[in-house]
Amino acid sequence: MLNKVPLAEQRANSGTPPGTRRRTRIGRELHHFRNNRELFLLSLPGLLYKLIFAYIPMIGLIIAFKNYRYDLGIFGSKWVGLDNFRYLFTTDTAWRITRNTVLYNTAYIVVGTSAALLLAILMNEIKAKWSKFYQTALFLPHFLSWVLVGYVAYAFLNHSDGFINRTLESFGLNPVSWYQNAGPWPVILILVQLWKVVGFNTLIYFAGIIGINSEYYEAARIDGATKRQMAFKITIPLMAPIIIIMLILSIGNMFRGDFGLHYFIPNNSGFLYGSTDIIDTYVYRALREVGNVSMSAATGFYQSVVGLVLVLTANGIVRKIDSEHSLW
Repeated sequence: MLNKVPLAEQRANSGTPPGTRRRTRIGRELHHFRNNRELFLLSLPGLLYKLIFAYIPMIGLIIAFKNYRYDLGIFGSKWVGLDNFRYLFTTDTAWRITRNTVLYNTAYIVVGTSAALLLAILMNEIKAKWSKFYQTALFLPHFLSWVLVGYVAYAFLNHSDGFINRTLESFGLNPVSWYQNAGPWPVILILVQLWKVVGFNTLIYFAGIIGINSEYYEAARIDGATKRQMAFKITIPLMAPIIIIMLILSIGNMFRGDFGLHYFIPNNSGFLYGSTDIIDTYVYRALREVGNVSMSAATGFYQSVVGLVLVLTANGIVRKIDSEHSLW
């Protein structure tokens, strides 16, 4: 049987003028739009939301290259080129806040992914009537604001009336000045971030586990495989695409720290800046004290560009290893 050549290729080979081919392509797109106009109308609110709140505000990126003045506006302010970017890299604390931002985000990614995957596997072994309860309990902190979580953390860490210090005193131990001692705060921040965020990632991995064909597990049980063997030989390998996608998206935020976590949980204590300060909190304090809008915009632009480069790099590495698991 002869292979059928696509209509577009037949026209290309027959010497159809480029203008005619473009008109034909536009006609096909219009025909596709008419056949699916209900779906396009349903997607219209989401498209308008992205256009208004994501794409139109990108015009404001020009502030990063100007000495912005409120009376002159965005386009009337003086153009200063890269001067606003130099401020971030010439300060004495540039290395410290960059180091903290990268190391904290790396810890959040590693610990959060491991914990979420473990909880998802455990939830898959729980009976259905209890599964909903645990899903709700894990997911509830996701809806709490960092301001509220900061008050909860303060109730635990307060020097005089905090739950932890009261417990230490009941055992005859001395209380700890948590907001003046920077040493324990990397562990505290990781635990608080894990408590608030792990539920969302757990539900994503749990949904992926539910979609795995049960015949794999039935065959493994017949062969005498244990729960641990099934988790490492079946669940995790089949979950690899979802895990890789989540990791790539997380790597994109490597240079963009969680402002709420690092500002409200340490209670903006000056004693803790060495351990808790990141780029976002430092820029916020600089903006509040100095009022330099252009420097703040330059930092946000720098973080976004680095995040894009990290996503492209991570996706390129994954595509080199296994193209089926990459985002594109």
